[in-house]
Amino acid sequence: MTPAKPRFPTTNPATGAPGTVHDGLTLDEALAELNHARRAFEGWRRTGFDARAGLMKAAAAVLRARRDEYAALMTAEMGKTLTDGRAEVEKCAVACEFFADHAAGFLTDEPVDVGGPTACATFNPLGVVLAVMPWNFPFWQVIRFAAPALMAGNAAVLKHASNVPGCALAIEELFREAGFPRNLFRTLLIPSDYVEPLIRDDRIAAVTLTGSVAAGRKVAAAAGAALKKVVLELGGSDAYIVLEDADIALAAKIAATARMVNAGQSCIAGKRFIVVESVLERFEAALVDAMRAFTPGDPTDPATRFGPLVSVAARDEINRQVEASIAGGARLLLGGEVPDQAGAWYPATVLAEVGPGQPAYDEEIFGPVASVIRARDEAHAIRIANDSAFGLGSGVITADIARGTRIARDELDAGMAFVNANVRSDPRLPFGGVKHSGHGRECSRYGLLEFVNAKTVWVEGGSSSVE
Repeated sequence: MTPAKPRFPTTNPATGAPGTVHDGLTLDEALAELNHARRAFEGWRRTGFDARAGLMKAAAAVLRARRDEYAALMTAEMGKTLTDGRAEVEKCAVACEFFADHAAGFLTDEPVDVGGPTACATFNPLGVVLAVMPWNFPFWQVIRFAAPALMAGNAAVLKHASNVPGCALAIEELFREAGFPRNLFRTLLIPSDYVEPLIRDDRIAAVTLTGSVAAGRKVAAAAGAALKKVVLELGGSDAYIVLEDADIALAAKIAATARMVNAGQSCIAGKRFIVVESVLERFEAALVDAMRAFTPGDPTDPATRFGPLVSVAARDEINRQVEASIAGGARLLLGGEVPDQAGAWYPATVLAEVGPGQPAYDEEIFGPVASVIRARDEAHAIRIANDSAFGLGSGVITADIARGTRIARDELDAGMAFVNANVRSDPRLPFGGVKHSGHGRECSRYGLLEFVNAKTVWVEGGSSSVE
């Protein structure tokens, strides 16, 4: 008996209306696709950087040409505003161009003087990389992995989040439209329980996942058992320290911007705002004003800054965390009530007097909820910032740039630290975290090096040289 194909329905988060339903692959079909990807890799690995770069720049052109189409797809499947969707597509195009321009230099052989023989480090692709990606930035999360992985000479297969199947298929098609070999990048519409069998398969060389800590543990365990390289970008509870010398209006603007990126549905969104008590009251008032300016609206309207959340279930979980935090002693300053309307809507929310034992302190709230935490002084603020299982992004807001730089560079346990700015990803800089926020890096040369074999080549005799 032939196994039934899994199905992937979509729901419009703004209205709750059902959308397109896509048929997926059975496990046997998904495993068979690995043969095609592996064969494509064998040819691609011998393709020169100039040819790869030309195709990657063509991908950037496709992204820009189809920007509005891709943005509308994100809006329909996961509720992103059209404006944010267009910006996401442009960011993807910039990343494609960055790696097209720099991959050859990043992967140039590195000669090493060993006192006689010729020796160097060279960088070879690993093979087929399996990517398990989330819904919140459905194009950017994929492109920031795929652009460096493909430029390094690898092939890729994508298991995207189940609620964005249209985005997943569109990304495969954009690489095909750009002229890449047909099977070099494949989207596999499969359920999550197919991921482990794929990881075990010898045709998969490495794995990358962006997602929850729970998903990261499962993928890391499967990859470890199979002795496969894995990169994990997991949750975050980014802390921003507001010092007593900060410009409070600027601090509130930075905090609200950091908290409300993608309706708060971002691993690097600011979540905990740790404020020295001498300016706490002023900051709370300013933050409420800044957050109140984010009024939920129709995500298809280009003027809208704040759309729905991804699903009613996600909204209800956020509301549970808010209510539990209030029951635990937090004080509600803004929002915090589920609106009486269809769709996955939740208001911009501010909680004060947040402390240990409350979800707003201990957990990641993946939505538009800002948590304000009191600190006695700088040292106490740093301790609170580091008192988290997560370590993705962090920030410092201060008028003293040298002081902020010292804290950011030396004191905060995070993969990224920003002074007087909100945390963001950039293809030119390493992106990733420590602790439960994962390991490994994306973007920059460091991201490119995650999926290559750094090989030692040593040559003795004659006048041979390693080039």
